[in-house]
Amino acid sequence: MIPRYSPADMAALFSDEARLATWLEVEVLAVEGLAEAGVVPAADAAAVRRRAPVVDAALVAEVAERERVTDHDVAAFVDVVQARIGQPEGSWVHYGLTSSDVVDTAQCATLAAACDLLLTAADELVAALVARAHELIDVPVTGRTHGMAAEPTTFGAKFALWALQADRDRERLRRARRAVAVGKLSGAVGTYSNIDPSVEAFVCRSLGLAPVPATQVIARDRHAEYLYACASVGATVELIGTEVRHLARSEVGEAEEPFAAGQKGSSAMPHKRNPILSERLCGLARVLRGYAGAGLEDVALWHERDISHSSVERVVLPDASLLTLYLLRKATGLVSGLVVHADRALRNLTEGTRGLVFSQAVLLALVGSGLSRDDAYRIVQRDARAAVEGDRHLRQVLAEDPDVTLSAADLDAAFDLEHYLRHRRRFLEALEPLEGGGAR
Repeated sequence: MIPRYSPADMAALFSDEARLATWLEVEVLAVEGLAEAGVVPAADAAAVRRRAPVVDAALVAEVAERERVTDHDVAAFVDVVQARIGQPEGSWVHYGLTSSDVVDTAQCATLAAACDLLLTAADELVAALVARAHELIDVPVTGRTHGMAAEPTTFGAKFALWALQADRDRERLRRARRAVAVGKLSGAVGTYSNIDPSVEAFVCRSLGLAPVPATQVIARDRHAEYLYACASVGATVELIGTEVRHLARSEVGEAEEPFAAGQKGSSAMPHKRNPILSERLCGLARVLRGYAGAGLEDVALWHERDISHSSVERVVLPDASLLTLYLLRKATGLVSGLVVHADRALRNLTEGTRGLVFSQAVLLALVGSGLSRDDAYRIVQRDARAAVEGDRHLRQVLAEDPDVTLSAADLDAAFDLEHYLRHRRRFLEALEPLEGGGAR
């Protein structure tokens, strides 16, 4: 992933140094597990731990140089580590293991750590959405369907629904963490032919992973679940960003992104305050969806393994993790700093729609007065069109229509905004289980 979208703490998990350091820890733990099983002398295991090299840029370069000979990254790594530790103790490194024992277990440990970062960021996004929902629950705004004015809602209701969806994303991340927080050290086709299951249990316990049955590789539906959870986060962020982009349009003007001192919205037009962050987040969500598809295609491997998934995962797993964290953190800033223009929203709702958003209440009042639903519908539909074409308020047109027998009080009731929004606090009630971030 390019540095522009790479949070430093997540990038550190997927650096070459971190990758090889995690491989090394798996290898050393395996030797210690073999010692507990009585296969390796305890003194040799202690020597392996003591002489294990520091994984720094020099070691990474040495492994890369060795890989030019072996054309196999794990074999090159093992060669370098054994040489650094020295013989005879170094010979116990990688004893009874296959490459995937090390790579898959280490990768799952990394993904579990990545999930922890994502879950913390997801907590922050949910908390920001909940806070704005409480703040804005009483602020009316035009509810829209098909891009058209429909009926009144409130900004708080929007944020509450986003919070509930972000919480579902958070739960998907929790499930994904459980799915990927696993390990295997069971040998070439997963039968423990050259290593005792107790070694796998020891290593996984030490890394906070659960040992699982496997072929030569851990089943890739687990990784696909992780990538889907990331893509789902992206879809939610895109949903929020898409709404902000619409509300920020010049002719709508109901909300706008935070605009910092010194910021420029356009290189050519000084008046512009473009919704660039929302647009960026919507674009990056497309990339995340592509990674989910790649993860699903990695599930079907030949027999007990092939490596068609390996090259894909070297790209999509780090990049998806980086982008998801970036999206979560940027979305939290967008949500927290979003400027809501309540006066403009109310004006658009009442004057801008010419009262059309209250049409259903008028329809129901007419039905209640004794008209058939179809007759009542046709009257309101006709008067709504007349209001639009004559640039008049719907209530005025209705009051002048001889087919409308409602009293002035009945019409006032039909156009009562508070009546439409009287149940808005149910949205806040739905948020109560989310308060405080929820249980991990």
